[in-house]
Amino acid sequence: MSELNAVQRTAQQQFDRQSDHYGKGHILSDVADVKGALSRLSWLKPGRALDVATGAGHTGLFLAGAGWRVTLADISTAMLERATASARERGLQVETQQHTAESFPYADSSFDLVTCRVAAHHFSDPAVFVRETARVLKPGGAFLLIDGSIADGQPVAEEWLHTVEKLRDPSHHRFLSQGNWARLCENAGLRVVFSELQPFKQPDLNWYFETAATTPENRTRVLELVRRAPPEARSLFRLTEEDGKIVWWWQRLVLAAQLKSSVAK
Repeated sequence: MSELNAVQRTAQQQFDRQSDHYGKGHILSDVADVKGALSRLSWLKPGRALDVATGAGHTGLFLAGAGWRVTLADISTAMLERATASARERGLQVETQQHTAESFPYADSSFDLVTCRVAAHHFSDPAVFVRETARVLKPGGAFLLIDGSIADGQPVAEEWLHTVEKLRDPSHHRFLSQGNWARLCENAGLRVVFSELQPFKQPDLNWYFETAATTPENRTRVLELVRRAPPEARSLFRLTEEDGKIVWWWQRLVLAAQLKSSVAK
């Protein structure tokens, strides 16, 4: 793996430290969002799949169980070890590769499907990631992206969310809006098949603090930002309290794109 930039290095260190929080029972272990999205890609048949920033492997292992030949990729050694152990427990065969999201060690046209779920906001250069995705896809292959996002035209709420997430988890880089992701795909030769923002209720804020090992100082700052959230953020994310817990509704982007046959490699 090539030398990491500052954003990549922070993400690697964070997920090496926090890998124990991402196993069974984690919010990402429910792959209903992946199942729902793939069911809408009627032309797609099990072949070779790459799961980028696989984390504990929830998405990639689901694909392996559905008959795909899967490569699990991540920047974190600890995460790949956790995903490998889970595959072994479930009797699944997968390959693993350690690399960044901006540089893939694969030949052109290697995969029928590339997935990336709840990870892209950690990437240092999403545009390069999407170009690499298009490069390794076979013509007609699919890209499935699921991540936190924000509606276009919401600059106040977007900046508030960015500040909160950066304090909560230093490995967070940036959520991109729905329109920005679509433009990155089109620029890379990927035709967007569908793109939807699906409100998704998050666990209480303390759960996120524990998962990311947020420092006490930053917890205090986040709670103050929540208390003083601008109306745009309070409305968009439906910030509220339930049984004394702070909850909100994430804007979860589910985007699928297909590689245009005419894309030059």
